[in-house]
Amino acid sequence: MKKIKQSETLADQAYKMLKQAITNGKLKDKEQLPEEKLAKNLGISRTPLRDALGRLAAEGLIIHQTGRPAVVASFTKENSLEYMELRSLLEVYNIEKIISKVDTPFINLLKNNAAEQLDAIERDNYNDFIELDREFHLLLASRNNNSELRKIIHRMNTGINRAFLILSKTVPKSAKEAYYEHLDIIEAIEKQDVVLARSKMIVHMNNVEKRFLSYYAEES
Repeated sequence: MKKIKQSETLADQAYKMLKQAITNGKLKDKEQLPEEKLAKNLGISRTPLRDALGRLAAEGLIIHQTGRPAVVASFTKENSLEYMELRSLLEVYNIEKIISKVDTPFINLLKNNAAEQLDAIERDNYNDFIELDREFHLLLASRNNNSELRKIIHRMNTGINRAFLILSKTVPKSAKEAYYEHLDIIEAIEKQDVVLARSKMIVHMNNVEKRFLSYYAEES
């Protein structure tokens, strides 16, 4: 790993570096994360490292263990598919509810987000892409007047519910496909075509599941 630079907080940089290592598979499922070794490798003290590890734990990417080093999280296929099914139901329902409430400034927000997704892909920065992908779906939810539904969609796009997509290492090879699916969704919303928008969201969520399942096909 590279040494920490001083331009950002040490905790922020450690968090980004460790998350990138998990995303690209340098840190494997169930791999131990001894604080002393990590701190030495990163050239920082344990205090900012613990802050970084706390953020990763909150996102479901690592698991703290009493009396032992934290480990990179793992997941079961069944549990992940259950979360994906719930998320799909929510995302499809939400797009049906919001399509009549969108305006030009909102469409521009979605397009700007998509442009940033493409930029992240072209820079091979999949940490940024993951965050922008999450932001895209939260933007869609932000137009829903149901605050409880917004909260649930936020939870389904945050923490452990999204962690399994990162841990499956499918993002780098599927990001471009997801980007084009997002463009299709934006186009349908801009047309105010609820049937098309619903269809495009179903296709997107089904493809998210297929890309996730490819992880298991490669593992077997």
